[in-house]
Amino acid sequence: MRKDLLLSLILTFSTLALLITCSKINDQPIHNEGAIHEIIEEEIIQLEYGLVIDSFKIESGVVKRYKNLSHILIPHGVTPKTIDKIAHITEPFDVRKIRSGNNYKLFFSKDSLKKLQYFVYEHTLTEYVLIKLVDSIEICFDEKPTSIKKKMASGTIKSNLWDAMIDNHINPMMSIELSEIYAWSIDFFDLKKGDQFYVIYEERYLDTLSAGIERIHAALFNHQNKDFYAIYFVQDEQGSYFDDKGGSLKREFLKAPLKYSRISSHFSKSRMHPVLKIRRPHSGIDYAALAGTPVYSVGDGFVLKKGYHKKGAGNFIKIKHNSVYTTQYAHLKGFANGLKAGNHVEQGQLIGYVGATGHATGPHLDFRFFKNGKAVDPLKVDAPPVEPIKKINKEEFEKIKNEFMLIFNDQKKH
Repeated sequence: MRKDLLLSLILTFSTLALLITCSKINDQPIHNEGAIHEIIEEEIIQLEYGLVIDSFKIESGVVKRYKNLSHILIPHGVTPKTIDKIAHITEPFDVRKIRSGNNYKLFFSKDSLKKLQYFVYEHTLTEYVLIKLVDSIEICFDEKPTSIKKKMASGTIKSNLWDAMIDNHINPMMSIELSEIYAWSIDFFDLKKGDQFYVIYEERYLDTLSAGIERIHAALFNHQNKDFYAIYFVQDEQGSYFDDKGGSLKREFLKAPLKYSRISSHFSKSRMHPVLKIRRPHSGIDYAALAGTPVYSVGDGFVLKKGYHKKGAGNFIKIKHNSVYTTQYAHLKGFANGLKAGNHVEQGQLIGYVGATGHATGPHLDFRFFKNGKAVDPLKVDAPPVEPIKKINKEEFEKIKNEFMLIFNDQKKH
């Protein structure tokens, strides 16, 4: 008798947990909470995705290459009509385009029929889609419970920023985060051996597994014996990074039009052309990168030209930023969808992809900067900053900045 009562309560708890997770909550109050509490103390109920795992037979899998939702569910009795219904319910997330390599789980009834009752697809490390397949189709999107840890890290550059993160047991994605924060002030393609960094930040964890960098509160980068501070501060309800003088780290132009690559050829008045085999000026910078690497506009402006130059640049885009500055991106594999001449673009907006069209020996981006119509070295363009810390916020900013600087100075001593 007691076992029947226990089983009944477990199944009830499973249904309640699922309804809460899927935001389909019965507004009526739940009675007998004390009785349920006493039973939970006697037997621990384990939940996964809001389901009581002891109530099911569970099979785990990984989405195989070229496989979709139909390949996974149809062998377990789910009809194509049901799958089509699921696809329409889950818009705008298209479950038909699930990614290979991602995990999923199948929850079957424990009886002899072994009927598939729930399907869970892990969209990311923490985000998942839960699909109820019994009685009526119900779908919910949720996240696994995570925790945030406040951390401090530091390191010294030996070869590059990515390797420095790995050497110091820091999430390598920190290199991307720092390169974006300092995009207007440090050329991360020209870091020197011995450069140092210190960073105070928050990192999200799923159990003991890192789920990504959350917020960098402050950073100090010593580049070529010069300190570059980055202090996060909210001004006019907008968070941004400022230096130790209260100036914004954001500039009118990004330092580079693509993330984390290397310079294969600098601005030069006389360079041996790799295809034509003659010496001629190279009025830009070549960034070596894999074909298909995203290319971004370094500043706000509008598309002056977009086209193909078969005798040199191949696929190229020219952007006019203001009355003084224009930039050009050449040898592109292709352009961002819908991009046309005359379109307005914003700083950091995707405009194309690295390729090897035109006169090119391999995939790279030929990036050029023009000042008043004359080609200038992109690495020597000194763009003005955006609005600094306002006078009304100066006292609060100074207090926050000084707290971080004390921590950094203490770390430097050690």
